Amino acid sequence: MSSILTCQDVSINFGGVKAVQNVSLEIQKGSVTSIIGPNGAGKTTFFNIISGVYKPTSGKVLFDGDDITNLSQHEVSRLGMARTFQNIRLFSQLDNVRNVQSALDARANYTMLEAILGLPRKRVEDRRNFEIAMECLDLVGLKEFAYDRPGSLPYGMQRKVELARALSSNPKLLLLDEPAAGLNPVEVEDFIQLLRRIKDQRDLTILLIEHRLKVVTTLSDEVFVLNFGELLTHGTPEEVQSNPKVIEAYMGEDEEEEE
Repeated sequence: MSSILTCQDVSINFGGVKAVQNVSLEIQKGSVTSIIGPNGAGKTTFFNIISGVYKPTSGKVLFDGDDITNLSQHEVSRLGMARTFQNIRLFSQLDNVRNVQSALDARANYTMLEAILGLPRKRVEDRRNFEIAMECLDLVGLKEFAYDRPGSLPYGMQRKVELARALSSNPKLLLLDEPAAGLNPVEVEDFIQLLRRIKDQRDLTILLIEHRLKVVTTLSDEVFVLNFGELLTHGTPEEVQSNPKVIEAYMGEDEEEEE
């Protein structure tokens, strides 16, 4: 199995704060990999570096053989990476199918003039993108809610709309930032099964940040643990769960929350 993502000594500083420090890891193609760690460990910041939101202070990021260290977010996306966010970011005034379709608008091959005049190439591409959006909603089980607005759906279903939007670009690597946050136990189990099915159908590699251990232990081939911006350890879910350093890191978080 070859790697799809390689990070070499990646660091980022915000003023005097070292948010991520010398993190190196490899994500294998076709795998499900989790990044876990206490609150404030640098997990989302690390995602932002990978996806082009932030430029690292030092280090290198390789995606499917390409050096993406200094690429912008949309350039990274065009190479085949998509992501969801910890907080749902859907357009409340658009229906669900157009929320999904919005991810494809930035990849349009028509000109501004063609868009303004509604010329044939614009209409053809809009139809194609609409069909892709409907297919992705169907994939996550929400086709019947295509013309509803996100706000009319329960929180767990809104998560699925965001997932459908990420899938619409047909990514090679899918980044999920706490996809099970806010879900009840039944919804968590449903989401686990959904991710398994999507991974198999789309031949995806998935990298996720997650606090729900059931999601991590059920889905992950490998787990990386961040703490205070540093890579604490990595291994199988079983190895990580029994690692004294990981137990100490999470117990420390619990003590801080109690104070």
